[in-house]
Amino acid sequence: MAKRLTTEQIERYSRQIMVPDLGGKAQMRLRDAGVLVIGAGGLGSPAAFYLAAAGIGTLGIIDPDHVELSNLQRQILHATKNIGQRKVESAQATLTELNPDVEVKTYAFRFDDTNAAEIAAEYQFIVDGSDNFETKFLVNDTAIQLGIAFSHAGIVRLQGQTMTVIPGKSACYRCLFKAPPPAEEILNCQASGILGAVAGTLGTIQATEAVKYLAGFEEGLLTDRLLVYDAKNMKFRDIEVKRDPHCASCGDGRSRS
Repeated sequence: MAKRLTTEQIERYSRQIMVPDLGGKAQMRLRDAGVLVIGAGGLGSPAAFYLAAAGIGTLGIIDPDHVELSNLQRQILHATKNIGQRKVESAQATLTELNPDVEVKTYAFRFDDTNAAEIAAEYQFIVDGSDNFETKFLVNDTAIQLGIAFSHAGIVRLQGQTMTVIPGKSACYRCLFKAPPPAEEILNCQASGILGAVAGTLGTIQATEAVKYLAGFEEGLLTDRLLVYDAKNMKFRDIEVKRDPHCASCGDGRSRS
């Protein structure tokens, strides 16, 4: 039998519990769930903040970097006092202060093919806040292999995009992008810039997708579609994404969950 929410938890999450699609049972599912956040940066920061506030029981934060002054314009988990500190340590302190109920596990190294499966297997959802294609493809392939749902997002300048993948039920990241683009075609925040609030918008959407999935309702998730955000013109648009039966990750020739 699931452990009941405490009086303090009911008060803390009261506005969330009041939402008809959520309620007390969904709140208990969130409390018993784990989410892995890859990257404690522009996307991972707002996502982790809202996941901790929502009462996700276990948050894993993986990032090999230290806090730099140039991070603070968008990476809201960190403050000026944290410059020089490991990002995962700064994130853990911030999230624990926000919600002591949440267990924050930290991994102060890169998510790569030597550790991806072992780490991801501990969680029920992954928020991909990474900033490079190598990691994004690894997240996709690992999640498909393990049958773990995840949210992809990417941001640059005044634009962002996001989609949710449920292995065995929806198109995956490789169905949309077969392989990383040539290096000369890649835009990144360091070279091209990013408005911090764009990262906040996309990271918050990722957190929303995680909460919806873990709370037990999949209707309306960003599956089989890519949500594109144009902040300059303040427009959102959907792009249909169809599962590729020949996909190297989730295709019919591969073992699927």
